[in-house]
Amino acid sequence: MKQLDVKLMHPKEQINVIIGRIYRSGMTTTSGGNISIKDGNGDIWITPSAVDKGSLTEKDIVCVKKDGTVIGQHKPSSEFPFHKAIFEARPELTAIIHAHPPGLVAFSIARVVPDTSIVPQARKICGEIGFAPYGCPGSVELGEKIAKEFQNKKYKAVIMENHGVVLGGTDMMDAYQRFETLEFCCRTIVNAGRIGKINTLTDEQISKYVNHFPKNITPFMDVEYPSDEREIRTEMVNIIRRACDQGLMISTYGTVSVRWKDNDFLITPRDVARWDILPKNIVQVKNGTTEAGKEPSRSVALHHRIYQLYPHINSIITTQPTNLMAHAVSHQKFDVRTIPESWIFLQDVPSIPFESLYNDTEVIAEMFAKNRVVIVENDCVIVTGNKLINTFDYLEVAEFSANSLVMASSIGPLQPMGDKEIDELRVAFNVK
Repeated sequence: MKQLDVKLMHPKEQINVIIGRIYRSGMTTTSGGNISIKDGNGDIWITPSAVDKGSLTEKDIVCVKKDGTVIGQHKPSSEFPFHKAIFEARPELTAIIHAHPPGLVAFSIARVVPDTSIVPQARKICGEIGFAPYGCPGSVELGEKIAKEFQNKKYKAVIMENHGVVLGGTDMMDAYQRFETLEFCCRTIVNAGRIGKINTLTDEQISKYVNHFPKNITPFMDVEYPSDEREIRTEMVNIIRRACDQGLMISTYGTVSVRWKDNDFLITPRDVARWDILPKNIVQVKNGTTEAGKEPSRSVALHHRIYQLYPHINSIITTQPTNLMAHAVSHQKFDVRTIPESWIFLQDVPSIPFESLYNDTEVIAEMFAKNRVVIVENDCVIVTGNKLINTFDYLEVAEFSANSLVMASSIGPLQPMGDKEIDELRVAFNVK
């Protein structure tokens, strides 16, 4: 399992890893998209032209030297001119991603810039977004139009009219996280618009959210890693990677925790890309204090309180899948009476206002006395369970059900199961 450390990996290795993720996540096609890195010598490493993105290797990556000499087995991407133009316009950017993911292309052809204030962390990651007029792919004209947008230093992301998106970063992970987060926002906005009104957050709401998290949690030094604790770390990493692979989590957001013993637990770290978390990154929380030298997820206090209140809950996942977030952003009820399995697994799923996050953690924690899943408007879905695999299963069922509801909205009015059918399920499956 490879952790992407941009300081240690060669540019062609970084490009190969990231283009593979983009392709496997359904955010580009076999022939579409291109990414590049400018190294310290001023040379540009870039994906090749007309090579299958699904089977790309490090040997396929092309280097265009500062003097224009091309080194490699293939021609550089046909979009090389605009990569070069952006690097020249913004010397502080060293990585560029261009692709045609469905959500961003939807905004590109509608000629609308997405409002990323639908969840608190997205606007900070994405920044302000530019819009470049249409230009013929591969042309000098297109490069000039895009570079002109990037001359505004507020922009690290630019929507390309009827084309897609191009994003820059101070390194490849910075660019990739911006790309992934922006596509998440676009898909969520599109899905939310299908089922209701899109609600965004104000500057004041975002500021309160950021400032309510505990900043100085007491650390402890005498950390022990017995075999059962190490086993939990491995299980968590496997589930996190699975969640990323299935689009249930993105690199910039997602928290997993598992009770270890008593009220001590393990939790994901802050500011480590979810795709790249390793067992050593997981944070141990013991008696309310945290493993020295590591920062736990910002939701550590909520997870701790849930474990204190409910001995039957042994794992928690907090994340942002696009269809559940469509309900969170539109403030529409997530009605789980779609098919029997959904209701049996989830029962009713309440939604709570965004402000609950910074007004009263205790109120949120107490909701899990009767609920396995809770949606926080404009923020996340919180899923609990006895075992981590069960919690992950509930998350999958919830997102599949939410996806069905979003899709059903274009067919006709929702026709959920009635009280008679629900009462029958209560008896048949001994649901209290």
